[in-house]
Amino acid sequence: MKTKRFIILGAVLMAALSAQAWEYASEDASTTHSAQIRFGATIAKKWDQGLKLSFNEDLRSDVYNSATGAAFRTSFSTLTFSYTPIEYIKLDAGYTLKVSNKDTTAVNKLLRHRVFASVTGSYTMQYVKLSLRERVLCEFRTDSVNPLEKSWQNWQLRTKIAAEFIVPGKPVKPYLWGELINTLNAPEYQRKNGMQFISVVRTQAGVKSRLTRRSSLDFYYRFTYSYDRDINITKKKGLIELTEKTLFQHAFGVTYSLDL
Repeated sequence: MKTKRFIILGAVLMAALSAQAWEYASEDASTTHSAQIRFGATIAKKWDQGLKLSFNEDLRSDVYNSATGAAFRTSFSTLTFSYTPIEYIKLDAGYTLKVSNKDTTAVNKLLRHRVFASVTGSYTMQYVKLSLRERVLCEFRTDSVNPLEKSWQNWQLRTKIAAEFIVPGKPVKPYLWGELINTLNAPEYQRKNGMQFISVVRTQAGVKSRLTRRSSLDFYYRFTYSYDRDINITKKKGLIELTEKTLFQHAFGVTYSLDL
């Protein structure tokens, strides 16, 4: 009987210890300010049935970064298939290869794969075209991660509202838009007050200028506020280190578009 009591007591103590195994040992915060220049190019092919296939290459470089200094940052290569069944609705699906510049030669730490699907509703009122887009995006990591700290699949819901202005008799279209990006599957210890959270808020203003009947340039300014919760779990000590990372980014860019 004494042996059985010791076993039961030991099990209770182990359960109590395991319940308290993971504790937030420290909470820190860091803020980064950066300025970027971006260059992009898009080639697209349209068909009469409302179908469109496009490829976009986007290069981004920091000219100023308070944390890491100036450096080439990221490239995005995106293939998108679009279908417009009616004038007011557009459906998109696509794939993006993201390549980041990091202090490593390990390819699996540099690459990310993204797949996305979205639906856009739009309505034109004389000289203003309004649109609302909802996009579900999943980014796949290619390196190994602790699933308690990060998920190798990062699911996001991106909500974007835009306004494009039509200038009669002019080959330019000013526009502006705003977008919210919400996390959908942040790990338990990464969540904010036990909930998913808005990770990015960004706005953009620009002017699309038509060069020829099939080509155009898009000059823009984008402001991005980014929020991330970086988790580091020390298994031996059972401690969780939380760092709240905030980024304020200003980007100036130009994109060239060509319809085949």
